[in-house]
Amino acid sequence: MRIAVDAMGGDNAPGEIIAGVLEARDVLNPDDELVLIGDEAVIGAHLEKLGSTPDKFHIFHAPDIIGMDESPVEALRRKPKSSIAMMARAASHRQVDAVLSAGNTGACVAGCQLRMRNLEGVMRPGIAAVFPTFYGPVTICDVGANIACKPMNLYQYAVMSSIYAQEMLGIENPRVGLMNIGEEDAKGNELVKKTRELIKSDPSLNYIGNLEGRDIFQGKCDVVICEGFLGNVILKLTEGLVDMIFAALAHEVKDRNKLMALWFKSVAKDIFKKYDYHEYGGALLLGVNGVSVICHGSSKARTIKNAILACKKYDDNHINQKIVDHLAKTTVVSNGQ
Repeated sequence: MRIAVDAMGGDNAPGEIIAGVLEARDVLNPDDELVLIGDEAVIGAHLEKLGSTPDKFHIFHAPDIIGMDESPVEALRRKPKSSIAMMARAASHRQVDAVLSAGNTGACVAGCQLRMRNLEGVMRPGIAAVFPTFYGPVTICDVGANIACKPMNLYQYAVMSSIYAQEMLGIENPRVGLMNIGEEDAKGNELVKKTRELIKSDPSLNYIGNLEGRDIFQGKCDVVICEGFLGNVILKLTEGLVDMIFAALAHEVKDRNKLMALWFKSVAKDIFKKYDYHEYGGALLLGVNGVSVICHGSSKARTIKNAILACKKYDDNHINQKIVDHLAKTTVVSNGQ
């Protein structure tokens, strides 16, 4: 398998990205190949700094970088030689089997959708992020790829996320919930109500009904379905809330007892390790014709390593083919929705 890595994307690029690539190389099969995409001179310098050499990798020279604050589509047009654009192009030409980046999320989605195209039967790709919770991992889709969803989009997210949770996370018969403002069927907008009917009409999905925000962390579901605007708000709100809670606890403990503060630091470290999203590597862009992983902008070396391993596992489990097979045999009808 050939996996392309955007060496220039992310807050800690290229150092942490390349370090993660080197860590992953040590645990991949000998016939797997890692391709680095970015400024060739910069990549070479960092490889040598980390004790490796450029001749051990296939490097695609991409002199431009798409910044985090740039408009995704405009940036792809203005910078055809950017690492993200060339990464997606390599996938479209079947030069690589999988791509991953910690760069501009919108550009990654747009580039992959434009170049790699969608799987047969898939209307719109969705980003599936894994939330580590006390009761186990919860997959949320979509968290930012599609903010103008139709009911059929959300139904397909339910199908793809269920297969993902089963194959990647080992959850048998994943419980699927639809994010709403209340559990009652009468609540929600037209998008939610029509989506609910589509999901309910597919007997292969273990649909448990509407969910409220707090249910994500209470062990009520394994898969959460929502449109990208809401999903992205949930993702960023959760990240900020977790940081705030730990900062507040650390402040209070330190003020009251310095010995207790040392104990709390040890406990906090263990908690972070146990519920660390870096362990999952990144979020899969479900529905594109290939394998695409979008990593957090703050990704470290182990994040990249785990993202590369996730690409490998996704491909080995033939998840795309299972998605295509499910959608091909489904009897769900959109009725123009």
